Amino acid sequence: MASQGVDVLMLSVGADLPYFCGYEAMPLERLTMLVVPRDGEATLVVPRLEASRVRERPDVFELRPWDETDDPIDIVSRLAGGAAVAAVGDHMWSRFLVDLMGAMPHAAWRRGSDVTAPIRSVKSSEEIERLRAAAAAVDRIAGRLQRGEIDLVGRTEAEVSAELGRQIVTEGHDRVNFAIVAAGANAASPHHEPGSRMIAADEVVLCDFGGTMVGDDGVGYCSDITRCVYTGEPPAEFCEMYDVLFDAQAAGVAAAAVGTPAEDVDRAARSIIAAAGYGQYFVHRTGHGIGTEEHEDPYIVEGNDEALAAGNAFSVEPGIYVPGRWGARLEDIVAASAAGPDPLNRADHDLAVVA
Repeated sequence: MASQGVDVLMLSVGADLPYFCGYEAMPLERLTMLVVPRDGEATLVVPRLEASRVRERPDVFELRPWDETDDPIDIVSRLAGGAAVAAVGDHMWSRFLVDLMGAMPHAAWRRGSDVTAPIRSVKSSEEIERLRAAAAAVDRIAGRLQRGEIDLVGRTEAEVSAELGRQIVTEGHDRVNFAIVAAGANAASPHHEPGSRMIAADEVVLCDFGGTMVGDDGVGYCSDITRCVYTGEPPAEFCEMYDVLFDAQAAGVAAAAVGTPAEDVDRAARSIIAAAGYGQYFVHRTGHGIGTEEHEDPYIVEGNDEALAAGNAFSVEPGIYVPGRWGARLEDIVAASAAGPDPLNRADHDLAVVA
């Protein structure tokens, strides 16, 4: 905050709040706010009916419950102490921000992520181990998928998605963040919404799934994995495309060394896909950071020349999507470390063939 000239940081709903104080606010019309003055003590402002959910940590923050007849905006603006520059969490509801701007008319406003993202993006060894545990859990599900232990043919995408979600929770996650199941031509849509489409024999099924595993401290860490299976003998053309994807993903992982610009990881994967003639079908960035949110800094994309630091954790997930035909994506979570790239996911990378 001092280096960026921020006088007060205000965090409401979103992943920043549990990361810094261990409390995840319910998304209510009643204001919850962690107020962190640059030169003062932090205060967690909560509705009184929510106060019992807070694990009090007087060494971290003072708890300030407010009653139904109180004005929480007035409470927060007073705690801000006439700040000239205020940074607010990226997920703060506009109804609160607009009211705060009215209560603090002389303040300049900044994104809270300017302060929080550099802190959150560099994980401690303990955080990496929590990400590793979450990755191992979804690896076990991916293994069952690849071995044919999760039925596909004759079931709808939505039914398989629901089963993946149940297994995510059974494997120790507290919530499911997503469970994409895309069969056949639907696999050409990177964020396909699983629906009533029945999975048939002799087609690709792309599965991208993950959740959040919450620790005793109230902070959750995310998993995210993508694997493809083929429900029958894949045609040579698809196998050739998948081989390119396999090589591109491996090249992206190998490039993810400390000190490497994030965009160079993207280039390493993308160049292989482009050289094979599939460049136009790789339509998204190579990866995103992961931690307490499934998508956070650093982003592995052209234009991000920030060097990877030890403790950064991110996905490497190139994809090839041919509209109207099929698609494929291969994804691991990777941590940058002094010893080199550390892939947290270990599930088989080969194209699995299931009956």
